[in-house]
Amino acid sequence: MSPSVIFFSGLLLPPSETFIRAQGEALQKFTPYYVGSRSVKGLSLPDDRSFVVNQGSILGAAREALFKLTGYAPALDNRIQHLSPVLIHAHFGVNGTLAMPVAKRLGLPLITTFYGLDSTLEQATSQRTSLTQQVYLRRQSDLKRETHLFIAVSGFIKQKLLEQGFPPDKVVAHYIGVDTQSLQPDPKICRDPVVLFIGRLVEKKGCEYLIRAMAKVQSEHPDVELVIIGDGPLRESLESLAAGALQKYKFLGTQSPSVCKEQMHRATLLAVPSVTASNGDSEGLPTVLLEAQAIGLPVVASIHAGIPEAIVHGETGFLAGERDWQQLAHHIAKLLVDPDLWQRFSINGQERIRLHFDLHKQSRGLEDLYQAVLGAPS
Repeated sequence: MSPSVIFFSGLLLPPSETFIRAQGEALQKFTPYYVGSRSVKGLSLPDDRSFVVNQGSILGAAREALFKLTGYAPALDNRIQHLSPVLIHAHFGVNGTLAMPVAKRLGLPLITTFYGLDSTLEQATSQRTSLTQQVYLRRQSDLKRETHLFIAVSGFIKQKLLEQGFPPDKVVAHYIGVDTQSLQPDPKICRDPVVLFIGRLVEKKGCEYLIRAMAKVQSEHPDVELVIIGDGPLRESLESLAAGALQKYKFLGTQSPSVCKEQMHRATLLAVPSVTASNGDSEGLPTVLLEAQAIGLPVVASIHAGIPEAIVHGETGFLAGERDWQQLAHHIAKLLVDPDLWQRFSINGQERIRLHFDLHKQSRGLEDLYQAVLGAPS
């Protein structure tokens, strides 16, 4: 039996966090157990390898609040001890601060991965948000001292951590990757004149600027449709904007990974118009743009956070400035009318993802990081 590791995340597991499950299930030298504060409707996890502090009752909610405020959770400690794990891997910085007291009590090394919001959100804003964010701010100095290794999902996030005073000798950049074995082009599927967006409908995803860009695109190409997959607090305002600006569009809400994959096979391109939100919230490296390129779907995105690390402008896709919807529209239109350019981006994108962002290669690298922390040879 391979050694156990604890994958700790506050919520198990929102639909947008497929990358956590994919990373865990791709491990070969370690067995992941998923532990969190409470369960949410979203991604399925193995019942025999998942456990939460809050089981859904009023008492569970009280236990969760106590755990967040004090780190005290005896049932959690007992369950983890029974598994005899070799380390705890917390996902998102805020969850690192929640897992830290547990790791300290049980004498386990702690690794924390930072993805985006957790490394870029402005402190003044954080203090007005969730209890977890407030706990994070209070314990951040302890986290810097107690954590054995910080993993940044892009070079951009690594730089953000260094700017915040995280110890340089503890911070590494490591891409997660996507499963290039299951994400392959399907030449039997005919592509539709569709520009696809997949993501949460929040400010940093920049969907507003994509809708503005598509209004310009549709003025010249009225048959092209915008398909938006995802949900969030901005959905109503975005639907209102689309109703007044676009001729053809669909909001499909949250969809399963299989539906998202099917839509990526059928679309002509994926748009990832991310921006830095007013509260400082930024992307790390959106998994969806890696998945799309692996399938052979070209991407038009913004010059934001870690995105330029995955897209080479003019070679594997197009990049536009943040909030520059006119440039975004120009790039979209160019791909729509130039099949040779589309084919070149499709092939080049697949090659780049296989070379630098393959989930199984990256998971071997993650296991090397585990073994380095544990002091074992890789």
